[in-house]
Amino acid sequence: MNAPEKIRLTEFSHGGGCGCKIAPAVLSEILAQSPIKGVLSKDLLVGTETSDDAAVYRLNDEQALVATTDFFTPIVDDPHDFGRIAATNAISDIYAMGGRPILALALVGMPLEKLPVSVIRAILAGGEEVCAQAGIPIAGGHSIDTLEPIYGLVALGLVHPGKVKKNSSAKAGDALILGKPLGIGILSAALKKGKLSEAGYREMVEWTTKLNTPGAALADMPGVHALTDVTGFGLAGHLLEILRGSKLAGEVRFDSLPIIAEALQWAKQGIATGASGRNWQGYGHEVVFSGEAWKQKLLSDPQTSGGLLVACDPKVVPQVMEQFRTKGFQQAREIGKLSAGQPKLTVT
Repeated sequence: MNAPEKIRLTEFSHGGGCGCKIAPAVLSEILAQSPIKGVLSKDLLVGTETSDDAAVYRLNDEQALVATTDFFTPIVDDPHDFGRIAATNAISDIYAMGGRPILALALVGMPLEKLPVSVIRAILAGGEEVCAQAGIPIAGGHSIDTLEPIYGLVALGLVHPGKVKKNSSAKAGDALILGKPLGIGILSAALKKGKLSEAGYREMVEWTTKLNTPGAALADMPGVHALTDVTGFGLAGHLLEILRGSKLAGEVRFDSLPIIAEALQWAKQGIATGASGRNWQGYGHEVVFSGEAWKQKLLSDPQTSGGLLVACDPKVVPQVMEQFRTKGFQQAREIGKLSAGQPKLTVT
């Protein structure tokens, strides 16, 4: 068995982080005949109808339960960082519904014959650290022996039933705000090729372990109409989910997008994940875009633990930006707008 310091977790992954999600076109085909469609209960406020971030179930007039799960294979080599990133990513779905996390369960799959116990323990410790930062316990979970390392959480939260922020409730005229910079998938691809700088790695970990805490505060703002988080399907994919669910058209200004500087450098040199291409293959026909190929790769770049995407009344943009700024999201940007029309995305 290898010594812990010589193990590179990404060597065990066929696709790391949210880049290992099933491609959107394939997922749609798989779920096309799913019997779990529509609202099965008057208290199920959010189900599978619009591919939202989490399920929401009303408990009473003041509380609704937000339930989600997320797990993936390593996006980085350091086990503690991997645990932190996976936990942050899972909890993000609670914030994306406007909720506050209350509890987590760990999902653990590890190749026991290949990884020392110390490495596995470090992964779990990373997840525990993030849950402590979010103010919630890991109250249990489930573990199995697998061929690839897998880690994530079941995350539970609470939200007022009248303050749930769906991805399908945007309105014509809304402004679009993105809370974190793009480029995480490109940095992960550079890492696997041995090209990522130490500074680039630090920035990658910094953003992927930053909890999307503004989501809970945004739930209290009536002018915020819709929320989602940008993860494995990239900015274009998750924005299209808003457009389809809300039956609106959207426009994004590419030059307004926040992008991690080193990711921009590598994108221009042609480095990208395979998931980026699969994403575009699944929804590119819904995007009006004629720019360079590297720009397309950024639009479909899978984000692990990505930023909140907010659709809000233009009048509350300053207040929304203030929520991001006060919580350390200095790169949050207004990136576009929504309008009446067929659900499609135009990138200018």
